[in-house]
Amino acid sequence: MKVARHEKIKELIRQYDIDTQEELAARLNAAGFKVTQATVSRDIRALKMTKVADGEGKSRYAILQELPSGLGDKYTRVLHDALLTIDQGQNLVVIRTVPGMAMGVAAALDALEWEEILGCIAGDDTVMCAARTTEEASGVVKRLKSILKK
Repeated sequence: MKVARHEKIKELIRQYDIDTQEELAARLNAAGFKVTQATVSRDIRALKMTKVADGEGKSRYAILQELPSGLGDKYTRVLHDALLTIDQGQNLVVIRTVPGMAMGVAAALDALEWEEILGCIAGDDTVMCAARTTEEASGVVKRLKSILKK
């Protein structure tokens, strides 16, 4: 049942611009899958879904692993549109975003696969990125600030 539900989720997010768990749950229920918001939340994590910005400033769910590999421009656009401030504390980079976009920024950074970033943790409007060294964290800050200037 879970595999079929995951396939339906993939189909739904390709077909519709779904931006909330509630909307996804409603569409799944209408398709015959009896789900709760908690189930949808687990499915979102399992499918590695994140919210991405569209050209009109709205967000929608997407599955990172299904996105074509040449999407560096889209990821940098997400970063440009969502980043507010960037600070460094030794090997940690703390990024403030517009509310609700921290997970999208963290997912975009993960998807860009910058070697100096070990991983990111996101809240609602804050992302913490860990680098191996203070020097690598400084490099991340420089790269991110260059994106903000574009």
